[in-house]
Amino acid sequence: MAFWDQAPALIGVVVGAVGSYVAASLTERSRWRRARAERWDAQRFQTYASYANTLKAQIRIAQRIGADRGFEHVTDPLSPEEGLPQLAEAESRRAAEWESVLLVGDAETIGAARTWHEAVWNVELYARGLKDDPAGWAEAVQRVSRARDAFYARARRDLGIAGPPPPPGNWPRAWERAEAD
Repeated sequence: MAFWDQAPALIGVVVGAVGSYVAASLTERSRWRRARAERWDAQRFQTYASYANTLKAQIRIAQRIGADRGFEHVTDPLSPEEGLPQLAEAESRRAAEWESVLLVGDAETIGAARTWHEAVWNVELYARGLKDDPAGWAEAVQRVSRARDAFYARARRDLGIAGPPPPPGNWPRAWERAEAD
């Protein structure tokens, strides 16, 4: 009879232990998921920033070569003889960084990154002397600017960064247009 007197207390201890175990497991699982999400957010941020910096270096080289070829709104000309090898190296770095974007990016951000680097490739056609239309050059550089803005908007959304994206990069800049007037 003594056992049956103790049974409610024993059941209470068992239920309490099971409840405590379940609560601790759920808390630990939630903590692990949060930590994993934070690591991936940090990795995506680093990947997107590195890709953007690499692509910006590539477009800068192409624009400098374009300046040597006489295209407007670019300073610090770079001769094709000196610049084309740099451009090839920049494209190799971009291609390597691209693989990381493919691994950690969401579909929309990957699409925006692809549009951006394809716009850069179009500017490279001018830098390489395969295109020479000044109006086409201006449109190609504007397309790069719009594609860059779209990439940053998508990357910010993927990273959960609140607020509006940075203001768009209008090209040519207002001070450059004022000079031409």
